[in-house]
Amino acid sequence: MKTPSPQRFLGKVALVTGAASGIGKAAAQRLAGEGAKVTLADLDQPEVACVAESIRADGGQVLALRLDVRSEPDWQAAIDRIVSEWGRLDLCVNNAGIAFAKPIMELDLADWRRVMSTNLDSVFLGTQQVMRAMKAGGGGCIINIASAAGLKPLAGNAAYGTSKAAIRFFTRVAALEGGPHRIRVNSISPGAVATPMWESTDLWPRQIAATGGRGAALQALVTDHGFAEPEEVAAAVLFLASDEARHATGVDFPMDDGFSIT
Repeated sequence: MKTPSPQRFLGKVALVTGAASGIGKAAAQRLAGEGAKVTLADLDQPEVACVAESIRADGGQVLALRLDVRSEPDWQAAIDRIVSEWGRLDLCVNNAGIAFAKPIMELDLADWRRVMSTNLDSVFLGTQQVMRAMKAGGGGCIINIASAAGLKPLAGNAAYGTSKAAIRFFTRVAALEGGPHRIRVNSISPGAVATPMWESTDLWPRQIAATGGRGAALQALVTDHGFAEPEEVAAAVLFLASDEARHATGVDFPMDDGFSIT
């Protein structure tokens, strides 16, 4: 018999970007399971539709939207739709992002800008639009997904690491500005997490060759390489979004097995 989940977010309205897979998918499913009305935002419409269907099948309330997180008009339209549909917005998880690695001397300006627009501009646009809605609604909570790569410099990681380090700083400024409006803003800096983001890296072909399939390759990242499960990061998202963390704002929560302090 399945143990009932606590209903910490009953009556709350949440938005999760990058919700088609990985951390975003896990966070959306957990929020819905604890009573939140969840908007799933992603460019991958077939996959996000599958996530939405799984939430509905479990009795959750969900809305799926196509959102290019780099686009200001897309953000405005998404917030308008959420407020029109559910009347408010209480929680936002800015999770969408891309992985990229290349030495500085080989890095094209176009690649640099692509990483910054997807990983950093998206957090600025999302936080700005969401804060406006939350201010009108009397407060809320924003969680930005950064990375341990923004805590500790690594060769070949200038673009990605810089984008994630900037998220941490931006989060602290947003927390100061959101405070008077009862808006809490925090970030999480995971280490390596077994998500489809790794499919764009050099590691992935070796994983597929060694394991024989996508699902097995992701699981091997956990069992063989010590990666975290997306659900573990989702658990931290839920804590920071809950009233149990009502005094936490401007905080970055590293989840990297001590990587950033060694």
